Amino acid sequence: MSLLLSIGLQLKPTIMQSKVKIKSDNLGNIIVQSKNNPEYGHIAVEQDRIVIDDKGFARKKNINALIQGTIQDLKSFGWNKNTELTGKIAIKESLEPFNAKEPDRDYKMAGKTGIVCCQDGQPIYRKHLFTFNMNEQDVLIEHTNTEDIKAAYQQSLVDNALESVEDETAIGNL
Repeated sequence: MSLLLSIGLQLKPTIMQSKVKIKSDNLGNIIVQSKNNPEYGHIAVEQDRIVIDDKGFARKKNINALIQGTIQDLKSFGWNKNTELTGKIAIKESLEPFNAKEPDRDYKMAGKTGIVCCQDGQPIYRKHLFTFNMNEQDVLIEHTNTEDIKAAYQQSLVDNALESVEDETAIGNL
C-alpha cells in the first residue's frame, strides 16, 4: 500500500497540478476572432488531468476550454503559444443549458456513441471553464441512461465489424 501511495504522490504534481497551456490553431494564431462579432474572440487552453470514473478506473485526459473576451483584451494579455497559466480547467455540468439560444451545443455526450447523457430523461449539459482559482471544484451530474449508452456502444461495435468486412471485401474485389 505504501508503494501505491508513493506512486500517487509522484503522479499528482505532474498531472493533477499541470499548468494550463495556451493552444494555437493550424496557422499558429492563439486568438480566434468570433464569426458573429469581429470585436470578440477566444483563446483555446488545455490541461492534462487525471480522471477517475465511478468504478475507480483512472486515466490521463486532456481537457480543453475557451477563454472568451474582446480581441483588444485578449491581445493585451501578451500570451503566446504554450504560455503556461497558473489555474485549472474546471468541468461544470448542469441540467439547465449554458446557452439558451443554442442549448444543444453543450450536451454531455457518451463518448462517440452520439447519445446524450441524461438524468431521468433530462439532458445533461457540460462545459469546461478556465479559472485562476486552483480550489475550484468540478460539478458533475451522474447520468441514468446507462442502458441506452451500452446499447449504442454495442451497435457501434457491430457497425465497425461490418464496415471492416465490407472494406476487406472491396479490397478482395480489386
